[in-house]
Amino acid sequence: MATTTTRLSKQARREQLLDTAVAMVRGQGTDGLTLVTLAEAAKVSRPIVYDHFGTRPGLLLALYRRLDERHRAAIAQALQDAAPTAAEVARVISTAYFACATDMPELTAISAALKGNPEMEATQHELMGRYTDLMAAALSPYSRLSRNALRLRCVGLLGAAEAIAGDVTRERVTSDEAVVALTDLIMGGLATGQGH
Repeated sequence: MATTTTRLSKQARREQLLDTAVAMVRGQGTDGLTLVTLAEAAKVSRPIVYDHFGTRPGLLLALYRRLDERHRAAIAQALQDAAPTAAEVARVISTAYFACATDMPELTAISAALKGNPEMEATQHELMGRYTDLMAAALSPYSRLSRNALRLRCVGLLGAAEAIAGDVTRERVTSDEAVVALTDLIMGGLATGQGH
């Protein structure tokens, strides 16, 4: 068993382990990622990995959360840098959504590996709620809908985005076509909300 010679803080070690896990999933999918293979790849003892994640599902959930947090941070930054118009905000949201689908296939792989896991379902609902809130907050300056009505519309738009992402994955449409379609849906949702 290989052990590390560098002593890291607990948080730094966790980040190192998650970085290694992302690289493993990217290179070989989730099937080869276990607590034992992660310990070997990260050159740490098995108890260190078990201490951080406990179980394989615990590792996969931590990895899923981390990737989601990075995705939301990138969207938040892109929104902050966007021109303050409804069309530009809608385009940025759409572009970021499909960039995640194509640039972060690990999220999909991890989700598939944990399908049916109740903790994963709860995590996905929680993270989707955060994404919905981020989207609604970005669009609220351009809508006269109540906060709850706009949030509900964003839930529907994200459902449409997920369906469109499926077509991107199956190569029925390009990412560019998907961005245009979702941007149009967002703008249409805002337009129908005017005056309501």
